[in-house]
Amino acid sequence: MKKYFSISQIDTDKKRFLQLLLIGDESENMIDRYLEHGTLFVGFLNDIPIAVCVITDESESCVEVKNLAVHPDYRKRDFGRALIRHIESLCTGKTIILGTGETPSTLRFYRSLEFSFSHRVPDFFTSNYDAPIIEESVQLRDMIYLKKTACNTD
Repeated sequence: MKKYFSISQIDTDKKRFLQLLLIGDESENMIDRYLEHGTLFVGFLNDIPIAVCVITDESESCVEVKNLAVHPDYRKRDFGRALIRHIESLCTGKTIILGTGETPSTLRFYRSLEFSFSHRVPDFFTSNYDAPIIEESVQLRDMIYLKKTACNTD
């Protein structure tokens, strides 16, 4: 059976994808801060949701990726990359920013997509989350912001 990946914008009942969203952001309270006013994109593999991306409009010229997650069974197969490319195609000419922890594989992934360092928010994770977040043996403390200008990818 051939596998078919598609991306859909979801405008209603966004919380039905909460389990995927929690992969990208461990706090439902934090997700609630941006989900309803954000634009949710879901990646489906043969009609099964396997990836999510939420963006918010920060200004006329800037969007922020608030959440990008791929189900662990489907990682390293370019589904996250496809979601970012989809966002870029919709936001040509705009600056795309995103915040992440200092997880080595995550930073490598975004650098491979030509994101560069923007700024750091000290103690973001330790101040905004009830429990420590540990990824790849790294306790997340500061939020690292990355940015790029979306170019036409055609």
